[in-house]
Amino acid sequence: MPYAAITYQVKPGHEEEIADIFARFKRVDSPILRDSEGNEVGKLLGTAVFIHGEVMVRVIHFEGDDFSAVGRHMATQQGVHNVEAELAPYLKTPRDTSTVEAFEAHMRRSVMRCVSQLSLADLPASPGS
Repeated sequence: MPYAAITYQVKPGHEEEIADIFARFKRVDSPILRDSEGNEVGKLLGTAVFIHGEVMVRVIHFEGDDFSAVGRHMATQQGVHNVEAELAPYLKTPRDTSTVEAFEAHMRRSVMRCVSQLSLADLPASPGS
């Protein structure tokens, strides 16, 4: 099950305000990810947000192999748009996430390169099991 990480450059000194924004985050209405034709292609399993100084990272855990479906799904969620609007004053670089296309473009530009993903399923079986 893949993970993706999205970076945000934020203004320093606002960690508590940003933490408060995410503390009030409204969960997505459905975890199901769909392709552009509406077919189910995966599932959103969870997210986490980390912040330190000027760097904030949102980690996304999902099933499926189409990361664009994650961006498309998040772009349709009102809670995500609420967070984006509240984050705007704290971002070092303004960005447009007002439409599905603009949000997906932001996700493509902001996704970090994954250099390693490990899970228990990747571990060799221990001797005697």
